[in-house]
Amino acid sequence: MKAKGLILSLVLLTVGLSLGIVIGRNKMAQTSKLNQNDITQAWQDFVKNEVLPQNKLSNEERYLVLIVANVAAQGRETFSQVFEEALDNKIAPVKLSEAVVQTIPYVGMAKAADFLLLSQEIMEKRGIELPLPSQKSVTAQTRFDKGLQAQCQIFGEQNILTMRENAPANLKHIQDFLSANCFGDYYTREGLELKTRELLTFATLVALGGADAQVKAHAQGNINIGNDKETLFAVLTQMLPYIGYPRTLNGIAAVSSL
Repeated sequence: MKAKGLILSLVLLTVGLSLGIVIGRNKMAQTSKLNQNDITQAWQDFVKNEVLPQNKLSNEERYLVLIVANVAAQGRETFSQVFEEALDNKIAPVKLSEAVVQTIPYVGMAKAADFLLLSQEIMEKRGIELPLPSQKSVTAQTRFDKGLQAQCQIFGEQNILTMRENAPANLKHIQDFLSANCFGDYYTREGLELKTRELLTFATLVALGGADAQVKAHAQGNINIGNDKETLFAVLTQMLPYIGYPRTLNGIAAVSSL
């Protein structure tokens, strides 16, 4: 009898736990549904009816900016929505892929890897032929020189050379990394123009947060390479619903200070 009672108790406990899990899931589903009908709808209305009419970027620029903003903000669901919509609007898959690649030196591979895989999953689902053509344009022997050239083009040769000369002896390798890896491995890639890559870098840094000095430096880099203040303000306007007001306002402050 004791054994039967123990078995019955275990069965009831298991059923009770299972029922509790189901009830918990139902409550989460109800909460999710409430948010979707209320908060999500308000957000979507804001994007479509208020932010989008203010757009001054090209269709392609806007989608590329939103792609990198969502990588930096780690927004998987909104990234998928934007990526799918970009493909619907005939934005070339290689450009969307390169936008994700451009975030790597700024957000790090730990954050970017999931979005590289997510991009692949979306493209596979839509029947896009993979792998995409390689956009690499440098070799192990040329990546440093080509990267340094891109740095100088964006920030000015004297500024870069002075920064390299003033680096402490124990940190000179970081300057080499910047030239060969950050700029040599990424900015030299084909698929996107240098001017576009620098614009996406600005967007990535703003969306990432906590990189105010770099945001200001790359705001100036954008102006140096031909993306004016109005273009940068347009980028910030379109990113705002995805990254929030504090980071947007910090970006505005950085651009306004130039």
